[in-house]
Amino acid sequence: MRIRNIKREARQALKNHWGFAVLLTIVVFVVYSLVPYFVEVILSGGFTQWANEDQGWPSVVSQILTLLLTPVTVGYCWVFLRLVRKEPVQIKNAFELFSGKLYWKSLGLTILVSIYTFLWFLLFVIPGIIKSLAYSQSYFILKDHPDYSLNQIITESRNMMNGYKRKYFLLQLSFIGWGILSIITLGIGLLWLVPYIYSSLARFYEEISQKREEVPQP
Repeated sequence: MRIRNIKREARQALKNHWGFAVLLTIVVFVVYSLVPYFVEVILSGGFTQWANEDQGWPSVVSQILTLLLTPVTVGYCWVFLRLVRKEPVQIKNAFELFSGKLYWKSLGLTILVSIYTFLWFLLFVIPGIIKSLAYSQSYFILKDHPDYSLNQIITESRNMMNGYKRKYFLLQLSFIGWGILSIITLGIGLLWLVPYIYSSLARFYEEISQKREEVPQP
């Protein structure tokens, strides 16, 4: 499994879908990042008062709203998994968790993975990084196995990443150059880079999940 092949197949999945991917990225960014921000400003009484006063409860409300909107980031991941599987995609697919039974499960998974990762980081940075790589496939596994419990999903991700954590880490590092270029363009390049990254991560999941299916389980 070569990184250049994964990235090439990710680009192929995005072919003829770049406009959609950029639009989706903008929509998700606005909903997940800007909506809580504007809610905090409104609750604070406007931009002037927001800038000059201690935020207090409006800030707390904004943080809670950000947490409750977290499933949109899970849906965003799922859209690119659909793309690499050559399934039809729509903007609304990023919000499918909000109308289904998996909303609270996806939210719980996000919280549980964050807690586990944080506890490992308390031991030391390296164990925390290793465990974050081990848990990295959790969102994709939730889509394919919605009947799994939260701990089953995390355990499956750990098992699936055995022998692939280094490859996954190197795949992420391979986007550093593009990240620097995106910064030079004042962040505009991120509208194309983020879909490219997520398509590559989805393609990575497809590769290791298929390999895992080929190996007889004990």
